[in-house]
Amino acid sequence: MNYFNGFSLHGEEVFFQEQLIQSDFCVAGFSYGAQKALEYAHTTQERIDRLILLSPAFFQDQKPSFIRTQLRYHKANPNAYREQFLKNVVYPSRIELDKYLAEGSSQELEALLTYVWDPAKIKTLLERGVTIEVFIGAEDKIVNAQQSFEFFSSLTTTYWIKGVGHLLRGQD
Repeated sequence: MNYFNGFSLHGEEVFFQEQLIQSDFCVAGFSYGAQKALEYAHTTQERIDRLILLSPAFFQDQKPSFIRTQLRYHKANPNAYREQFLKNVVYPSRIELDKYLAEGSSQELEALLTYVWDPAKIKTLLERGVTIEVFIGAEDKIVNAQQSFEFFSSLTTTYWIKGVGHLLRGQD
């Protein structure tokens, strides 16, 4: 499986064993990694049977002022920004992500926030025979889960999971 990590994270795929499929023909990504996974699947010439998008970072419903504010806060204090961001990632669980932390750059954050999910890319993959599954937590504090669900469910198999957040985990 080819897995793409979320913003400021590495190794977090351990949290998604229920959703992931261990196959050489599977591509998966969490949050920011879901954006990268779609782009990889769309551009590669290698065989892909399944694309798994875990809590895809979906911000195209946000106003430009929201994006500017996020980038300003990150630039002013990257550590404080990441700390608050990761609290929102794990909500409503109390999972500690310290050992999964990676450095997230302003450029990566800007790419994450300004990415536009292109329905044509998703349709192209479906036409190639790729099975696409999207998992969205109803209690997500990172993205507008309802908007994300409406977008993805109109295109592909999308699972709405009650009681869980961005990390697809509920209260412990």
